[in-house]
Amino acid sequence: MWNMNDVINITYKRDYVFNIEFDDGVAGDVDFHEYIHKGPIFQPLKTKEFFNKAFIEGGTIAWPNGADVAPETLYEKIVSKNNLR
Repeated sequence: MWNMNDVINITYKRDYVFNIEFDDGVAGDVDFHEYIHKGPIFQPLKTKEFFNKAFIEGGTIAWPNGADVAPETLYEKIVSKNNLR
């Protein structure tokens, strides 16, 4: 369960995948491919050059155009994918 944890490290892996690490040690790969089709704010992420400009802001992954993904969403994806419950 997400407990207000912050993203502390992001590492580009391949395609639209970043490895995301939280301050409690939970870490895993997250595929952001689904987001590039979720509205105009995410459209620039289609370009891998722009996608790779991700940084940490406000405890989550973000991009220069203001796009971000809620940390609790990222946490849940990692926990579910890796059966960490």
